[in-house]
Amino acid sequence: MISRSNEAKEAGIAMGVPAFQIKELVKEKNVTLFSSNYALYGDLSNRVMKVLEQFTPNLEIYSIDEAFLNFDGMNIADYHNYGVQMKTRVQKWTGIPVCIGFDETKALSKVANKIAKKFQERTQGIYI
Repeated sequence: MISRSNEAKEAGIAMGVPAFQIKELVKEKNVTLFSSNYALYGDLSNRVMKVLEQFTPNLEIYSIDEAFLNFDGMNIADYHNYGVQMKTRVQKWTGIPVCIGFDETKALSKVANKIAKKFQERTQGIYI
């Protein structure tokens, strides 16, 4: 498994496990497996990053599915609302759901993102 949906995680499918090792679980839980398409994944990543660039010129692409946005010098009155705008635009323009964590450092932003992702019902996928 390269990537897992929340449903796959809840079914107990571990990251990196070969598909042949979970054959019975796949059958039992009616799991659908898809082949990797790295060209498509890279293209979608580029699209997401282009959308994020519209919110600040200070974008640091951290990995294929993570970025840090620096808002120094920008006058943002309501970070939650700004996060809603970012999340909504990325979803609408790319079809990719994202979660957003705001904080003063990259490390704390990653923690905030993890909270946003884990508690989406409470955070709307945005945590400050």
